[in-house]
Amino acid sequence: MDKRAEAFLRLLKIMDELREQCPWDKKQTIETIRHLTIEETYELSDAILKNDLNEVKKELGDILLHIVFYARIASETKAFDIKDVIDSLCEKLIFRHPHIYSDVKADTAEQVTQNWEQLKQKEKGGNTSVLAGVPNSMPALLKAYRIQEKARAVGFDWEEPEQVYLKVKEELNEFEEEVKKGDMKKAENEFGDVLFSLINYARFLGINPEDALENTNKKFIKRFAYMEERVKEKGRQISDCKLEELDKYWNEAKTL
Repeated sequence: MDKRAEAFLRLLKIMDELREQCPWDKKQTIETIRHLTIEETYELSDAILKNDLNEVKKELGDILLHIVFYARIASETKAFDIKDVIDSLCEKLIFRHPHIYSDVKADTAEQVTQNWEQLKQKEKGGNTSVLAGVPNSMPALLKAYRIQEKARAVGFDWEEPEQVYLKVKEELNEFEEEVKKGDMKKAENEFGDVLFSLINYARFLGINPEDALENTNKKFIKRFAYMEERVKEKGRQISDCKLEELDKYWNEAKTL
């Protein structure tokens, strides 16, 4: 037997044993482990951003455990089991890759993406919006990025990056106008437009805005920690310092 198949069967056996014997595992439902799955997904994301492949391996294992766990719970009411999950996935992959499993031609990643979205619509009988597949609970920045990707896949997009950048400047001007007027409700709406257009521009440049923002978050945290450490060395708190002094430490941190 293939070693990968052996490893998967071992995991299924362990999951069965835990579900039958462990008080905590016996108690869980699909609803109770949902938030844990979300947490594991974020931990995987962190490991990927750190490029820590050993940690990526571990976090993938945690997510795989959750998939097996959901399937085991569902099998107890005969809703579905792990075989149904895998069969459904295989059928979907074959259907959405006709350039591999049929005679459709797709030579670029963009053509594959366009075919993928069109085939998703066929699966749903053409009655569901292209954007319906974007989860409502997805963080707003990532949701905007996925909305734009899906719109592009069906041909609704700008042609050149310069057009998108002009839109960024247009939205920024409209935001500034509402701020000057003091209408904060309209300013909030315009600020959303600014963010949406910036995300769109990043996408055109091949920059993932979620990754870019997270890298900036990490950079800020690192520099702020340095600043805190310098202040602490002098036996003081940040709140005791003048902005000029903090700026000095901040600029030092930027050179590290």
